[in-house]
Amino acid sequence: MLKETKRDRFFSKTLILIHKKGFKATTIRDIAQNLHFEVANVYNYIDSKQSFLEESLFGIQQEFLKAIEIIEDSEFHASDKLEHLIGSYIQISSRRPYEQALLVNEWRNLNEPKLQEFVKRRENYEQKLESILIEGMRTGEFNKMDSQMATQIILATLRWSYKQFLDQQRKTNPLAMKEQLIDFIRYGIVLKL
Repeated sequence: MLKETKRDRFFSKTLILIHKKGFKATTIRDIAQNLHFEVANVYNYIDSKQSFLEESLFGIQQEFLKAIEIIEDSEFHASDKLEHLIGSYIQISSRRPYEQALLVNEWRNLNEPKLQEFVKRRENYEQKLESILIEGMRTGEFNKMDSQMATQIILATLRWSYKQFLDQQRKTNPLAMKEQLIDFIRYGIVLKL
């Protein structure tokens, strides 16, 4: 296991604080107090609260985009691509639940032009998922359905997954969760054999 750096510790504690208080309600002074810092020391790690939000959101979003691009470019059948997409989503969420929470709950707090850039990247991810569903319908692997609605339902199902990994007492197994979600989603879109 890699040793946590001071910067890693700063980011993880700040993410937890923002998750508890909300982005708008969290001040630089709150961040400093949470880490037992002087306010000026916070700026050794970030330029501003907004830059923290940008770095965190674009970092995890890039990981999701990279995963789906690899899946999309693979030679797998559409049903296998969907399974790999679900698996990658759960794995990323299990490793980075507070960043995933930020992604779900706080992205609207981005300032322009970063907000529009974020939205375009999010739409790109959604289009890639929808293209997998369309491919599966075309090949007969998936039932005929409204691909946009199915995309949003799948993403809504996946987006809440971070909550399972925040509860340290629960110790959610990402592999078991992945299998349960694959089964749940599969029964809605995959043709019955």
